[in-house]
Amino acid sequence: MQESVVSAHPSVAVIGGGLAGIAAAVGLAQHGYRVTLVEARHRLGGRASSFTDPVSGQWVDACQHVSMGCCTNFAHLLRTLGLDHFLAPQPKLYFLTPDRRVSVFRADPWPAPLHLGRALLGAHYLTETDKLRIVYGLLALLRAKPEADPPLLPWLEAHWQNRRTIDRFWAIVLTSALNETIDRIGLKYARKVFRDGFLRHRDGFVVHVPTVPLGRLYGDELRGWLAAHQVEVREGIAVKRLQVQLQDAPTATTADPLSRSRWTVHAAELRDGTKLTADWYVLAVPFERVGDLVPAEVMEQEAAFAQVRHLSPSPITSVHLWFDRAVMQLPHAVLIDCWGQWVFNRGEVAPGEFYVQVVVSAARELRGAGRADIQRRIVDELTRLFPPVAAARLVRAKVVTEHTATFSAVPGVDQWRPAQASPIANLALAGDWTATGWPATMEGAVRSGYLAAEAILTRSGRPVKLLQPELGDK
Repeated sequence: MQESVVSAHPSVAVIGGGLAGIAAAVGLAQHGYRVTLVEARHRLGGRASSFTDPVSGQWVDACQHVSMGCCTNFAHLLRTLGLDHFLAPQPKLYFLTPDRRVSVFRADPWPAPLHLGRALLGAHYLTETDKLRIVYGLLALLRAKPEADPPLLPWLEAHWQNRRTIDRFWAIVLTSALNETIDRIGLKYARKVFRDGFLRHRDGFVVHVPTVPLGRLYGDELRGWLAAHQVEVREGIAVKRLQVQLQDAPTATTADPLSRSRWTVHAAELRDGTKLTADWYVLAVPFERVGDLVPAEVMEQEAAFAQVRHLSPSPITSVHLWFDRAVMQLPHAVLIDCWGQWVFNRGEVAPGEFYVQVVVSAARELRGAGRADIQRRIVDELTRLFPPVAAARLVRAKVVTEHTATFSAVPGVDQWRPAQASPIANLALAGDWTATGWPATMEGAVRSGYLAAEAILTRSGRPVKLLQPELGDK
């Protein structure tokens, strides 16, 4: 290992300014590391980002991001940064069917898992037999081994679920939570979603929605905190590749066997030809970028990197609509038997402009459709759901598709997700695609950043626990 690694204030280069990179930088800066955070774009937040609408100049979120009560590490990061006041809890969830009927999910003052029992019994879009089937399926899900990950759809069919319960319950929740269609999901993360989000703690299901654009959420206050903790933020700086070399005599400073690795990062080569050097590095980029930055010989020889190539992406499409009047009274709606999964009411964002956003998760069916066609489908759907849309004038619209929004939570996906302590001695990995125990979510991204920081702290000989307990754990 390099001698500077054990210095009083070792340096760390964090490559990637999304939530994973931010969490890693925060965790390490709090423990005396000199952190440089490098981001190719001219903003922080990664996929949780905003763009400037060229017509109005307003900030618009590329896709609506929400958290849940079970997301303890994301909540901890926002508290640490002083940003938690920008999230508003939604203690009620509104489920809307094409006939415009609404069921409200709210918790009763009973312990979990009974707290949502009356809400499920009151769901108008499910028959009484459907509800019995779902209760049976949920109980079977809780009894399933946590690491079991067979294909979910055959498992559901083998546990008394029919087409109606699959389409109107399981798929409604899981397609939104996992950004994947029910026929492609594995059991493990389906169980995770229902256990942590709905069955384990009465606050786990509460959705938290940002009250400001994501560009504002990860804006001035975040930069202020980073500056106050001597984190150097370098935006608009792209890394071309990591320069990795063989160590002459690999040694270990800790019990971590991977710290004996024969590989070490010598420098991060930037696209302008300059180099960034540090004692430690965190690679916090999307999984599809790993092969561009890590040398081919390392990718081929180290399974932790080679297996990343097996991960596949799943897209999200967001349809942004600005009307000349209010078209919905609900703050949001979960859509049943519709193209979209959620519609969010963002209110009057400018005089005479009322903004709603529709999210289409796992949007492969829209592949090949033009933006005008997607917009027409969604507007037609909203017209059926909300009568005021028919009388409203559509001021403008924008369709945004993130083709690599998340990794696909297919059965057995965890075999391809590497640990944060990488086979390169002074490199940690971060990103929701790494082994976090969570699917591809903001919580997973923050967990990965904290775990990457823990890996570096451990290899430095100063182990610290940064990861927060899950909701319901002591």
